[in-house]
Amino acid sequence: MNHWTHIPVLAKEAAELLLRKPDGVYVDGTLGLGGHAAYFLSLLGPQARLFGFDKDEEALVMARTRVNDPRLTAVHASYTQAPQVLREAGLDGADGVLFDLGLSSYQLDNPARGFSLLRDGPLDMRFDLSAPLTAAQIVNEWPLAELERILNEYGEEKNAHAIAMAVMAARRQGKIETTFQLKNIVENTVRGRGKIHPATQTFQALRIAVNDELGCVQSALGALQELVRVGGRAGIITFHSLEDRLVKNRFKELAAGGEWKLVNKHVLAPQYEEVRANPRSRSAKLRVIERL
Repeated sequence: MNHWTHIPVLAKEAAELLLRKPDGVYVDGTLGLGGHAAYFLSLLGPQARLFGFDKDEEALVMARTRVNDPRLTAVHASYTQAPQVLREAGLDGADGVLFDLGLSSYQLDNPARGFSLLRDGPLDMRFDLSAPLTAAQIVNEWPLAELERILNEYGEEKNAHAIAMAVMAARRQGKIETTFQLKNIVENTVRGRGKIHPATQTFQALRIAVNDELGCVQSALGALQELVRVGGRAGIITFHSLEDRLVKNRFKELAAGGEWKLVNKHVLAPQYEEVRANPRSRSAKLRVIERL
């Protein structure tokens, strides 16, 4: 189980902007395999506390083993529950909060999880394996209008209608159960788009729908007020335009209210060296806000 690797994205930039109290309280909203957590803890003092949240129990087990630090409290819950967990620990909030909204490489590279169109596996796509809804259920059971809606809204897919129609036709022949079955349906329906595989946006749309990702981002943004202490900061790393738009607009609203300020007016993106070492970081964007 230990052969998975996870390279934390924009770790140096996030640490520089968020870790301002060596012995403060910090939240890692998506613990993953503990990449950001391990890096942050290497820079923090002996009294610091870091609460790491993840809906993926397998990832939590690996993160606990890898980080192996008494300052880390790993919690099997969505980051939307962070304010409640901190209150239960007797804390009035955090000095720094990071939400990394990307998938971990472990999730992407594990064919059994069904996230990747490069490896054949069951059409699952759940972050939390105890959650009821899978990608297979959406593909096989949801009506045409709903399929088309999520492809449009969450995948920003221009060929949403054609792909939804092709899925409906395919499932009349038999159940669509694997990532390759779905990939082939999309490949046979729409042409390639240069470097991007024609099924990329379909897979993104399904993943967002299965995990209610945009709903979770909105809840997290709504919880910042009770999660971040005065003088504390929150940073959010996004990987696609839908999330980034939500974060950008919410941060602008908070700053306009006078109780928060934008730390970086312009979004931070990975340096060339980071993208070369970790191509998956290329679409990452970091925005940071401070509570006054």
